[in-house]
Parts: sequence; C-alpha cells; structure tokens
Amino acid sequence: MNQQTLSFKHGVYVASRGTAASMKEGQGPIGSDIDQIFDDLYCGEKNWDQAERTLMRTAVLQCLQKKKYTYSDVDLLLAGDLNNQIVASNYFAREMGLPYFGLFTACSASMATVTLASVFVDGGFARRVVAATSSHNGVAERQFRNPTEYGAQKPPSATFTVTGAGALLLTNERTKIRITHATIGKIVDMGMTDPNDMGSAMAPAAADTMIQHFKDLSVAPSNYDLIVTGDLSGIGMPICKKLLQEQGYDLGDRYDDCGLIIYDPKQDTEVFAGGSGCACSAVTTYAHLLKKVEMGQLKKIFVVATGALMSPLMTQQKETIPCIAHGVVFEHVEESG
Repeated sequence: MNQQTLSFKHGVYVASRGTAASMKEGQGPIGSDIDQIFDDLYCGEKNWDQAERTLMRTAVLQCLQKKKYTYSDVDLLLAGDLNNQIVASNYFAREMGLPYFGLFTACSASMATVTLASVFVDGGFARRVVAATSSHNGVAERQFRNPTEYGAQKPPSATFTVTGAGALLLTNERTKIRITHATIGKIVDMGMTDPNDMGSAMAPAAADTMIQHFKDLSVAPSNYDLIVTGDLSGIGMPICKKLLQEQGYDLGDRYDDCGLIIYDPKQDTEVFAGGSGCACSAVTTYAHLLKKVEMGQLKKIFVVATGALMSPLMTQQKETIPCIAHGVVFEHVEESG
C-alpha cells in the first residue's frame, strides 16, 4: 500500500455486472443500459423498504444469471446502503445465506465494497465475491430530510436520491475489465451543516482522495480517459474541479459526475442539482461506464464515490457533516492472442 492507494498485483477482474432501477432512472440518459426497470417506487412490494431490498436482489440476480451462477457459486457478499443499520443489505444477505460483510460508508458504498472485494480476490482469500449497494428515494428522503408527506420545498442545491441498485461479481479469472488500484479515502469535514447541500459538503473529500491518488501513483489526470465522482452533481462538481486546479491538477474535459450522467437536470427539474445516493455511482458505473470499458471505448477510468457520513440525530444536534470518498481504477483488457 502506497500511502492510501492499493495496487492489485495478482489480477482482479469484473466477471459480471447487474443493475436495477425505477422508472425515473429508466427514462434518463442511460436508461437503456440498466438491466431491469421497475414501473414505480414500490417495485411490486408493499412498502419502500421492501422495494429497496427487491432492487438489490434483482441487481445481484442479474449479475449472477449472466454467468449462470447461483448464490452457492459465490464465496462472499459485501454490501451496503443508506438505511439505518443498513437493513436493505442485511435482510437481503439473510436470504442469500453467504458469508457477509455489511458496510456503511453512505453514498461511497459502491467503491468501498468493490475495494474490499478486490482485496479478498487479490489476496487469494476468495475466488468469487459479490459487491452490491442500493438506495431508494423515498426511504432516503424519509430518513435524512423530511417526512415525504410533508412536501417541503427544496433549494437548488438539493440532489435527488437514485432509486436503484448495482452489483459486481469480482473474480481472479481474466475478463475484459480489470481493477488495478483503489484509493481509500480519509474523513474530510469542512464544517458544512446543510443536508440539502451534499455536493458542497462532499467535494473536498473527493478532491482529497483524487490528489492523494495522483501523488501515490505519480500520475496525472491525463493518464485516465475519464475521472468520475459519485454524486457531487451540479453544485459540488465545479467546487471539486477548482480544488484540484489549486493543487496543480487540471481535470479538463475528462471529468464528469454520476449524478449528472444518470439524470439531466436541464431536462428534469425534479432532480434539482442532479442525482445522489449509493445507487447513483453504482448504477451509472456498472450499467453505463463499465459497458464502455468492456467495449474498449474507455481504456482506463477512475471512479471516486463520495459519501456524507451523517445521521439525522447528528444534524439535529448541530454537528457538521464528515465526508469521505473512495476511488477505484477500472481498465480495459485486450483479448489475449
């Protein structure tokens, strides 16, 4: 490990990808890349909490079925979500019946689970590991902001939690997508207190992880075809870009944000500044960006998933919001001769 960055030497590959989402995501710019779209927020269930569990189950099953695998073909499950006690992941893990680690790293859960799954595979401790995460707009709004019946007016800085889930199956068997590095983030807290401005709160954490990654590996942004953050959206993205510029790193036009890829705020004003939530980076990366990597349209990407590690109780006590960002490098692998 070089400071905060892990280099995977023995080969960690993406064997399969699975995604699921609701109607709004299906109607967005990358909807055609998502494996399964549900017609509403209930996903055929009685309540939103069960709906989120169904989204995670669907994403994992989509991932495994592409390889004709069942749960018993997997060695380990790593999963996380936004809910109190990560209940979507825990209750899904109950039915999967596998060795399981549940992780709460807020919206950075996509790359946190992938990082730890890669450690298990690269270290030879597991042959096949599923990394999964989910979020649900209704569940997140109810938990972190206001009762959904309240209908509170939102400021332009607010983001729209993605209703969806994503899963990756990682293996030591060669495929067209290899995970080469992961940079583990540190807590960064710039004193922000507004739960309706997550972009501004998380941008410094994203910048901190990116800068450390570049230093650890002695690389520049130009080494990547695309650098993408998880859910800074329209407010946090320019802040992150400016922070990088101040440290001598010009991201140029190779930088984007998952919250502005999965939704188009110019066309859909309901999403305000753009997308957020665990599923924002997971669905966008697994369904859309890794498809491009697999096809060779993108040779090397750096995905930096961002998370605000707050709780309603802490914000009610006027605590500031600690944030974190974890980054993973995905590379295209050419066909072997």
